[in-house]
Amino acid sequence: MPYLTKPVISLWVLLLCLLATGGCRKHGHRVKRWTGSVESPTQTNTQTQTVKHGPSLGKKPPDVTKSRKVKTEHLLKVDDHDFTMRPAFGGPAIPVGVDVQVESLDSISEVDMDFTMTLYLRHYWKDERLSFSSSTNKSMTFDGRLVKKIWVPDVFFVHSKRSFIHDTTTDNIMLRVFPDGHVLYSLRVTVTAACNMDFSRFPLDTQSCSLELESYAYTDEDLMLYWKSGDESLSTDDRISLSQFLIQKFHTTSRLAFYSSTGWYNRLYINFTLRRHIFFFLLQTYFPATLMVMLSWVSFWIDRRAVPARVSLGITTVLTMSTIITGVNASMPRVSYIKAVDIYLWVSFVFVFLSVLEYAAVNYLSTVQDRRERKMRERARSQSLPCTCGISQTRTMTMLDGTYSEADTNSLAGYTEEPMSPDMDHEEMHEVPEKPEHMVVHLSVSSESTNTKKKKSMRTLNIMQNTHAIDKYSRMIFPGSYIFFNLIYWSVYC
Repeated sequence: MPYLTKPVISLWVLLLCLLATGGCRKHGHRVKRWTGSVESPTQTNTQTQTVKHGPSLGKKPPDVTKSRKVKTEHLLKVDDHDFTMRPAFGGPAIPVGVDVQVESLDSISEVDMDFTMTLYLRHYWKDERLSFSSSTNKSMTFDGRLVKKIWVPDVFFVHSKRSFIHDTTTDNIMLRVFPDGHVLYSLRVTVTAACNMDFSRFPLDTQSCSLELESYAYTDEDLMLYWKSGDESLSTDDRISLSQFLIQKFHTTSRLAFYSSTGWYNRLYINFTLRRHIFFFLLQTYFPATLMVMLSWVSFWIDRRAVPARVSLGITTVLTMSTIITGVNASMPRVSYIKAVDIYLWVSFVFVFLSVLEYAAVNYLSTVQDRRERKMRERARSQSLPCTCGISQTRTMTMLDGTYSEADTNSLAGYTEEPMSPDMDHEEMHEVPEKPEHMVVHLSVSSESTNTKKKKSMRTLNIMQNTHAIDKYSRMIFPGSYIFFNLIYWSVYC
């Protein structure tokens, strides 16, 4: 541009410099509006000038979380150390104290032979790498995010089937670090562990279970696991209760565990004893079984000729006992030994089954006896036995094998035995052939008073003839034997 002179160019440069200076001044006022101070654009980085705006405000303590120098990593010097190694690596074993607070004992499973427990597991140790300076000597508490950056004990549950750390609403993990390097590590865990149960006395049994804690990687030369306060290291909630068990005792123990491939490890035990409530099984198992046995005895008082009644009663009691036994075994593990409840149920089943066999024997013997009597009567008719009626109002009955038929028994009322006269005319007497199964008895009527006196006794005789002797003995033997069995059973298992 030939028409522009040097003064014009200098004027344009000066104008641009003034515009740039005014923009910087406005920007400086906008930034300091938030902090309450105004900086001159000509000030250097080391010189500041504070300008107050409005009334004076009280000074607030600085927020250390906004300063990079007091971050957790810098305060605990996490980045300055290798936390993949245990504290005092290469030196003596680091002691790690443990205490447990049992929150709940959730369930006991006889079929799976395990238990489920929810607890607070706390670890105590000292790691000088985490020490920090503090004027108040107060600890700092962190959540589970810091746990992944530092060293923590690798404790696991021996014989555990399932376990998990609660994560609602966040991971239930707490880490507390003290200025001298002491650490408290707490977590809330639910664990399902195996329990070797002995059911030989079930349901009158007492079970002892234990939850075992152990370091997975560190032997006793690297990590010494111990109960922090002895038996007081284990605390429980007094409201813990179970539907089938009474919790009798919680206690702690510790010992060394040996593995042939890796060595010796410290192992901690949480032991507890459970005693089963018997009342539920009395109502659901023992009382029904006893009632079925007593119901089977009713058949002994039923007429032996009532076949449908006695057979149906016996079959019903047998099937009911089978159902009770099946229901009890369905809720139990398939163990190879006999349980206390098995002894009671199977003995009761035997009593019920024997009552059915008893009626089978009675029915068979009664049938054989009736058939024999029928043959004897037919034989007597075929031989045409005469009636020795030498005196008026005298009747003759034939007794077969010493037993009376029902019709003959009814005819016994009012008759007495009359001795045979030695002077009787032999012509009026017919000679009866001697047979072992025939016996002639002469009965005569003495008076009407004798007939009245013996009326009731003859009715009793009729009842006795209709009731087999096996039924009479069973009415005493079965109840007596069952009562004796119960006395022995409850005295042994209670």
